[in-house]
Amino acid sequence: MADVEMETQMGLDSEEDYGELSDAELQEAFAKGLLKPGLNVPLEEPKKAVNNIEGLKMCLAEFKKNLPWVERLDLTNQPAVDVLAKIEGTLNEKQSSGEINAEDDFQREMYFYRQAQATVLEALPKLKKLQVPTKRPDDYFAEMAKTDQHMQKVRKKLMQKQMAIEKSEKAKKLREQRKFGKKVQVEVLQKRQKAKKAMMTAVKKYQKGMTDKLDFLEGDQEGKKGSTASKSQISKKGPNAKRKYKDQKFGFGGKKKGSKWNTKESFNDVSGFRAKTAHGKGGKKFSKGGKKNKRPGKETRRKMKARK
Repeated sequence: MADVEMETQMGLDSEEDYGELSDAELQEAFAKGLLKPGLNVPLEEPKKAVNNIEGLKMCLAEFKKNLPWVERLDLTNQPAVDVLAKIEGTLNEKQSSGEINAEDDFQREMYFYRQAQATVLEALPKLKKLQVPTKRPDDYFAEMAKTDQHMQKVRKKLMQKQMAIEKSEKAKKLREQRKFGKKVQVEVLQKRQKAKKAMMTAVKKYQKGMTDKLDFLEGDQEGKKGSTASKSQISKKGPNAKRKYKDQKFGFGGKKKGSKWNTKESFNDVSGFRAKTAHGKGGKKFSKGGKKNKRPGKETRRKMKARK
């Protein structure tokens, strides 16, 4: 306990003595461990708010200028009446008096809007009275920030860029056309080679006696298509020459297919109709040889054998 009391006394003595010590002495005391944390924290005094009314008025008088309203264009007014809310009957007393909820963004923005509207409604008549134009004339040209020479340089630069873009596009198109032309040329050569190969194979077949057709002499495939089309048309029109010659020599034997089909005339012709025959009422049909005897029954045949 005695040691603790000695340390507290040393701390109090150090607080009193170190207030006037130099930096070197403070460093020595810190090295010896005599200084303790929290003893050298500066205390800041609270700032006092000074409301110097006279000084503020003097400053205001220094920069204040008594200029006419046209040069200032300042207005202080209340917001305009909300016409829609008034018509609908939703206008509150607080809104009419100008009290709004500062936390409501919509009310705050509408308040600014109606205040600006009231300012415009008040300022336009004043400007017209002072003969100050509020609309830009049709032939009004604003002063350019840059000179005409500078704008001409900019225009030339833009034209050069546009020309370069057009040239590059033309070059691309030409390259594409060349590629396409080469492709078409290759396809044409391949078709020619294929046609030549087909013709050579047809010639070889004809030489070997494998075929008797001479279509390859027509030269191109279009002739083949035309000949095949003409042959199909001839075959569709009627029988071939061989059939015609045989019909002329031996005669036409008549229609075979569909000979038993009904026609309109045969359907309407009822001359051969017999009701008794049609409904099963007719007599029994006999063959050319007359009536044939029925075979006797088994018992009759047995009796006939017994008689013999």
